[in-house]
Amino acid sequence: MTVAKSIALFAVAAVLEIDGAWLVWQGIREHRGMVWAGVGVLALGAYGFVATLQADANFGRILAAYGGVFVVGSLAWGMVFDGFRPDRWDVVGAVICVVGVGVIMYVPRAG
Repeated sequence: MTVAKSIALFAVAAVLEIDGAWLVWQGIREHRGMVWAGVGVLALGAYGFVATLQADANFGRILAAYGGVFVVGSLAWGMVFDGFRPDRWDVVGAVICVVGVGVIMYVPRAG
C-alpha cells in the first residue's frame, strides 16, 4: 500500500469517527434527536471498518497512529463546525501528533 493510500484511509476514518461522535453529541447534548445520534452511531461503526483497510496488521500500531490523526481532525472539525479557534499550544500539540503518526506508520522497519 502506498503512503498516499494510507493517508487517505486515515482521512476517511477521521471524518467518519469525528462526524459520528459529533452527530451523537448533537443528538443527545444539543437535543437534536435520536435520528442524529443514530446516524452518528452508524458513522462510528463505518470508521471501525475503514480502519481495517490499512496494510499494517498491527491493531495497536494503526490505532495509535490514528490517535494523532484524530487529534488534528478534531481540532479542524471544531474550527469548521463549532467556531473553535485553536491557540498556539493546540497547534504545537497537533504538529507533535502528526510527527508521531509519521514515525509510527512510515519510518522503515527492519524485517
